[in-house]
This record gives sequence, structure tokens and C-alpha cells, in this order.
Amino acid sequence: MTDRLGVVVSGSLESGVEVKLDGTVSVEDMAMGRYVTIEGQRQRFFGMITDIELGVIDPRFTLTPPDVSDPFVSEVLSGTSTYGILHVLPMLTISSDVADLIEGPQPVKTVPSHFSVVNLASQADVELVFGGEDEKRFYVGTPLDMETRICLDLPELVKRSNGIFGKSGTGKTFLTRILLIGMLQKSAAVNLIFDMHNEYGWAGTSEGGRSVKGLKQLFPSKVAVFTLDEESSRRRKVSTDFVVRIGYDEIEPEDMSLLRQTLNLTEPAVEAIYQLRRRFGKNWLQQAADLTDSDETRQLLNELAIHESTFQNLKRGLAMISRFPFIEPQAPDNAVARILEYLDRGINVVLEFGRYTDITAYILVANLLTRRIHSQYRDRMEKAMGEETTKPKPLVITIEEAHRFLNPEVAARTIFGTIAREMRKYNVTLLVIDQRPSGIDAEVMSQMGTKITCLLDNERDVDSVLAGVSGKSALKSVLSRLESKQQALIFGHAVPMPVVIQTREYGSPQSYKELLTAGKTEGGKQAEKDIEELWG
Repeated sequence: MTDRLGVVVSGSLESGVEVKLDGTVSVEDMAMGRYVTIEGQRQRFFGMITDIELGVIDPRFTLTPPDVSDPFVSEVLSGTSTYGILHVLPMLTISSDVADLIEGPQPVKTVPSHFSVVNLASQADVELVFGGEDEKRFYVGTPLDMETRICLDLPELVKRSNGIFGKSGTGKTFLTRILLIGMLQKSAAVNLIFDMHNEYGWAGTSEGGRSVKGLKQLFPSKVAVFTLDEESSRRRKVSTDFVVRIGYDEIEPEDMSLLRQTLNLTEPAVEAIYQLRRRFGKNWLQQAADLTDSDETRQLLNELAIHESTFQNLKRGLAMISRFPFIEPQAPDNAVARILEYLDRGINVVLEFGRYTDITAYILVANLLTRRIHSQYRDRMEKAMGEETTKPKPLVITIEEAHRFLNPEVAARTIFGTIAREMRKYNVTLLVIDQRPSGIDAEVMSQMGTKITCLLDNERDVDSVLAGVSGKSALKSVLSRLESKQQALIFGHAVPMPVVIQTREYGSPQSYKELLTAGKTEGGKQAEKDIEELWG
């Protein structure tokens, strides 16, 4: 197949251009998501194929199709009476002129002229647009049908909150591991990962179900594993650095209000929490849980204007919280201080939840720790700005089941909604992972800088991810035709234009070796030794 595909015959800046394929080019060789270049009279355009169509010169061919069993007849008709049409969305203008290379590719502000020649993009074209891997850019995958490496600009990525979306089984965890390793390798930020299903710390599972190495096995000096469930970690032979315990006195009303839905608390019950906190102080939870059905209790409730049924509703919720083994009357150590200690040393922290995969436990712990860590970062940033000293290292907080923290009902009141709206004001951003992006508040979605989207089959989810994106209808068509595993559409601040990638390999000895040697963190000999031990 030649590089030339055809010529531009019509189009617009908003909807893209139509390209009539040459007779020598088979429409079956085309694929959505592939890149093309358009040689305009004054500019060279770089774009993506967003749709493929069949056309005929005479409408009668669609009513009475000719007999094409004769190869000669088929060849005569092809390209003359029948032809293929590509819908191409030009996104950037590029140049081979050395003087223009300094500025790099620029956003498209016009369309190519009629009959401009369209070619398949070369490896050099793709590299010019996306750049090569260096101290800032990290290789995440390859374009469809090409071997060129697509790289993300990680310092640009961590400036804003970002999202990884896709229905169950499409490889969100796989992509998240790769992205976390990239940030770790390039030291773009430190990460705090709330690992609900124990997939990121010591070991995880691939889409095929086999075991793969986690972050700490690959980068032991750069990753610490904290756990809520020491027994589960021990059974899985995970080397942990700290066991997290939370005291009753650490739980505040703001931590409980986010649990209203999962604990089935009424609005008056949530208000009652604040009243009890004012009455009993830091030990409000234990004091409230210890209240018995007595005249003294009824008198107290009357004083606080709390109805009996409201108190019973609250007490049922508090009983669920107090049943978690990691909740104790008094925590033996300060988990927030220990997490910050590791983060300050540039060590990424993965908090495993072990057997406690109940969403109530996940929301409680993630919200409680994040609120306090964000408060510390805010104080440090304000001090650094006032005294013109060194700012804290950028922190990325990774959460799963993000719609539980960021749905329209609670996003305005949670620390996660605050972080998303602040962008990088206090050097703290989010990496959210979710299979239901339509459940996330629209304002929060609009603040996400880069979105990495695997296959979504729900119309509302697709619309939510693409809301406000230029060329939405074209990208929607591309997104709907992704393969079910290890393909993703990436768009936003970390890439110069939307790109469909086949994600890089992860889980084989060769992939580990590439990650370790590229990171230059543990040394090539140690990397090879680790790989031999696991796969020998």
C-alpha cells in the first residue's frame, strides 16, 4: 500500500474534511484512529481518521448492484464508479522547515484547500508531533498499526487532576500501573495510592489472570506499602512498611458526612453528628456509641434537639464503623505523619485495604487521610509562598471508584472535589479511576487536564468523558470502536492532540527490564537478577 491515500474534496473546520480515496487504495486497509498528513498549499496538516464511508457516482448502483464476479469489471468500477471516503479531523499544523520546528506543531485554525493530497502519516511525522522519550516524557503505547512510541509529558500531566476511565475488564488497572511507574521514573510527583483491590503495591494480576509485579517489587527504594489489614498482607507475603490504625478521636463529622449514602444516614442524623461533636469534643464517636437507652440519654437528646429515631439511625451507622478492626479507641501511631514522612523523602506510598474492600471502609479512610494531608500541603505551600522557600514536591492522590467521592451530591463538600477544582494551587492533584464517569460531577470532569479512556459502552459515560472537547462527535465515533482490552483514547494537556494507543507491554521479563533500565533507579544488574528470580 502506497503512502498516498487520496485528495480532499470537501469539509469544514468544525466537522473535519472528506477525503476521496484513490482507486489503487483499498478501503479495507483503512482504520479509524490512524493518522494522516494533508499537504495544503501553504500549510501541512496532521489529523486522525474518524470515519470511513463507501460512495458511488451513480445512485443506481445501490439499487441494482453490478455483477463483480468478473475481476476485470470489479477493477474498472473501483475508483471510478465506486470509491471510498475517509472523514479526517485535522488537529495540528506541522512543518518540516527547521525554522518552524522550534515552535512545534500548532493547533489548526483553518482547513486545507480542495484537492490537497492526503498521505498516511510517517513515523517521523508522529515523532515530530508527540516527541520522543526523554527526562520528561514517558512512553505509554503505540499508535494503531505503527511502532512509533507515544509519550506523555509528565510534568504537564501532574499540574492538573486526571482520569482513567473504561468499563470493567478493559485494562484500567493495567494503564494505571504504567502511568504510576512513569511518574515514579521521571520523578514528576510523589504518589499516594488508595489501593482498594491490592493491585499496585507488591503484586497484582494481569487481564489474563496471571500474577504481575507491583510497584514495590520493581522499585523497592522508591515505594512503601502501608496496609490496613496486616494479616492479609502477611498471607500474600507482602513486605509492608507500616500498619495503619485509626483512632475514634481522629474521625470528624466531615469524615462521616461523606458516608451518608453508604451508611443510609438521614440528613438529620448527619446534623446530629455535628451537635454531638460540639458536646463531647474529639471523643464524640465513642461517647455517642456508648450511650444507652436511659433517661439520661433521652434528656441529652432533648437538650440537643435530636429526635429518638434520628439517634437510632445514627447509632446503626456508628456501629458499622466501629466494627472495622482497623478502628481503635486510640491509634498507636499517627498514620498521616508517617505517610508525609515517606512522601517528603520522595517515596511513593501504596495503602492496601486487604480484605476491607467494603466501599464504606474505602471512603472513610481515603477521605480522612486525604483531608489531613491536603491541609498539611496547604500550610506548607502558604508558608513557602510567604517566605519564598522550597515548595513541597507535587503530590498525586490516586482513588478508585471515584464517582463515590465526586458525584454531584457530595462533590462540592468533599476534599476530593476541592482538590479537583483547585488544580495545582497547593501542589496536590488527583488521579481518578472509574468505570462510571457519568456519575462524576460535571464541573469536576471539566477540570480534569488529561483523560485516558478505554472502551465505554454506555452513552451517558461517553458523553460525560467527551463533554466540552473539540471534535466531540468524531472522537465519540473513535471511542466506540476501541478494542475491549489494552486500547485507549488519550486527550488533554499531556498530549498535543487526541491519540488512540495500544498500551505498552507490562508483565513480561522484557517489559520489567525496560522499565527498570529506563528508570535508572535500581541498576541493570539488580533488575536482571529480580527478573531471573521471578521468571527463571
